[in-house]
Amino acid sequence: MKLRTLATAAAAAALIVSGIGTADASPEKPVAPSAASVQTTTKEKANSPAPKPGRPQALAATSECAPVVEGRTSCLTVTTPHAGLKPTNAQEVPTAVQALQIPKWCIDHAYQGVYGLRNEACEVNGLTFTTYRITNGTRTVTGEAQMNVINYEFTDKGGPTWAHQIEVSAYLGWGDAITATVEGTASASGSCNRANATFPAQGLSPTGSWRIGEAYYGTTATAPGAIGFCTTNWQLTFRAAGYDPATANYGRDNVRCDNATGGNPYTGCVVPWYPSPAFYRQANTPELARHVSLAQASGLPGATFEAPLTRTTDPAVSGPNRTMACGDAPSIPDKSCDEYPLATSRQGLTAGGTRRTFDNCSFGLPQQSGPTGVSVCMISRNEQDSQGGTMSQFYRWERVLDGDPFRVLVIA
Repeated sequence: MKLRTLATAAAAAALIVSGIGTADASPEKPVAPSAASVQTTTKEKANSPAPKPGRPQALAATSECAPVVEGRTSCLTVTTPHAGLKPTNAQEVPTAVQALQIPKWCIDHAYQGVYGLRNEACEVNGLTFTTYRITNGTRTVTGEAQMNVINYEFTDKGGPTWAHQIEVSAYLGWGDAITATVEGTASASGSCNRANATFPAQGLSPTGSWRIGEAYYGTTATAPGAIGFCTTNWQLTFRAAGYDPATANYGRDNVRCDNATGGNPYTGCVVPWYPSPAFYRQANTPELARHVSLAQASGLPGATFEAPLTRTTDPAVSGPNRTMACGDAPSIPDKSCDEYPLATSRQGLTAGGTRRTFDNCSFGLPQQSGPTGVSVCMISRNEQDSQGGTMSQFYRWERVLDGDPFRVLVIA
């Protein structure tokens, strides 16, 4: 039988591979992420999901399945996801598949492309499976199943493993198409091994139910200083009795694992494009918080997903950033010069611009606005020292490496 293959929009940004990847490594399963989707405090809201940079904001339907040859066959088209999507719950997950309940933020946001957090990424696609026959050149549709597909992964910042979960649910269907089965094959490429995968053949009926696959992977980037990337893929195969099967590929290329995070002797895996927030508390460091708030309000980057900071670990950048900002700071007892953006970012004065300041900062500089340059202010030395510890812990825990985006947020 012929095999019709569709590379979906979810896979377009990923390297799609065939076969079973380097298999049968046996890392332990990753720790499930915390319930970030239901956080409600100011700090927790800052950990909201963000769209992957460069992703399209909408999925366009593909062209109608084209006739091929005489006989019965099937095909798949990418469509806009059904807005009434209902995620799985614990009772719907088969015991053979230890899948997670899909987070609410995925259901709320991921229709417009990939959304993610530092250890999760998700995308929702629409997919239509059509069966038809061609007789004397005439095409007759014999069935159709309209589906949502959830493409979700989660990592462990403190461990070398992650999971790629795929879920399929038909919400409308008729004829031969709705009698079809779906099954999945998982594969991987890059610095990783596939540990195990489960997606046996399951019927699309009844509508509104979920068919779930789960695959686990482990990084090979475990040596000290190692950094590795991995692309994973689920190939879904739809089969209706008497028809040629059709397949769709759903890739994820969001995972980076490393054993190169300063101060962290363990391997861990993250979604590297997500800009995690570092928090400065007004209650603990009021002078630091005031300066950063004023600097960001003046137009300097770092507070938003659209304009994050970018970490540098290059002393040839961070050193001059600091010297150019604070080299002529006044000598004031118990005070220290604070520069924003941070010297450990690529947005310091080595990137251009001039200095600015604010009232009660002890610098005779103009108060100006704009997205380039730095702000300087003399603040409590204890708070300045505290900031250094906060950022070291943040970089270590969030595995923020050279070139990674991050944010700086002031909270109560």
